[in-house]
Amino acid sequence: MRTDLFDFELPDSGIALRPAEPRDSARLLVVHPVEGGCARDDADLSDRTVRDLPGLLNPGDALVFNDTRVIPAALSGVRSRGETQAKVDFNLTKHVSDNSWRAFARPAKRLEVGDRVHFGHSGESCLLGALDATVSAKGEAGEVELAFDFSGSVLDDAIRAIGVMPLPPYIALKRGADDRDRQSYQTVYAKKDGAVAAPTAGLHFTPELLAALDARGISRHFVTLHVGPGTFLPVKVDDTDEHKMHSEWGEISSETAAALNETRARGGRIVAVGTTSLRVLESAARDDGRIPPWSGETSIFITPGYRFKAIDVLMTNFHLPRSTLFMLVAAFSGLGTMRAAYGHAIHSGYRFYSYGDASLLFPAKFPSP
Repeated sequence: MRTDLFDFELPDSGIALRPAEPRDSARLLVVHPVEGGCARDDADLSDRTVRDLPGLLNPGDALVFNDTRVIPAALSGVRSRGETQAKVDFNLTKHVSDNSWRAFARPAKRLEVGDRVHFGHSGESCLLGALDATVSAKGEAGEVELAFDFSGSVLDDAIRAIGVMPLPPYIALKRGADDRDRQSYQTVYAKKDGAVAAPTAGLHFTPELLAALDARGISRHFVTLHVGPGTFLPVKVDDTDEHKMHSEWGEISSETAAALNETRARGGRIVAVGTTSLRVLESAARDDGRIPPWSGETSIFITPGYRFKAIDVLMTNFHLPRSTLFMLVAAFSGLGTMRAAYGHAIHSGYRFYSYGDASLLFPAKFPSP
């Protein structure tokens, strides 16, 4: 499909730089496609808040959360080459070995294979010693590989001590990360270290909201997808067939798989909290909709025409124009429906992107074109 079909204009003022407080006070746009909504710019829309979520779901439904934990993957370092030095910023993107990470470097032109990079030069890692790395490989579009002098849990501890939260560029270009982001850019149920971007729909949940969902008889289950930065990047090619997705590691336990299959068997709905949860489930699901235990890399790319197997309802934030995530929601609820929903959200002052408001999407009544 042409990527310009997924373009729209968002005023700069619509980008949220901080989350709503409390988290579950964020706005929630409920989106029901109308008949023919796949092709028409029309939808049945309702303005609510995230706190209303229990009443919008049915007892017996199952919420599926992504329990990945965001690591403070943004690092500032000083490159040394002979007598010369230069400051370079890094965003870790993927753990490739016990002591190596792939990373985006800015400006990457200052780096060559074999360069030494010193991190924590202001003393942040004094308890662990200085954190240094060697540039072991250099790829395209600013990507490098760093071989750190530390490895294993010692390296993990050093990154936690020195790094800051890897806020998306549309926030980071307007303000630096601070101590508030260590909590704000993390879900309250985060468990497994490995993400370098937050599963943002989950940021809206509070202990109080989870308790209200429990009281409503809505079960909750956890999968893991270690979110990478490629998830949020705009698609730069003219045709979706030419786009190459970054891969991400995910996992579904046997307990979660069994519980979700049982939910479906008794007539309950599977509600994905975020596109990351959806992508894990759709990567694993069989053609008949059953979900097996699963782990591995996924680079699933969902565009209109895709037939969803595992998901009945999707809660998600508002996504970037021309992004793979806007293409995914267009596949789920219909491109015309999502055009109408996003037009309403922009006109009504909804807050967009990672720290923004949310939507609750129901599937298109007819297959997307």
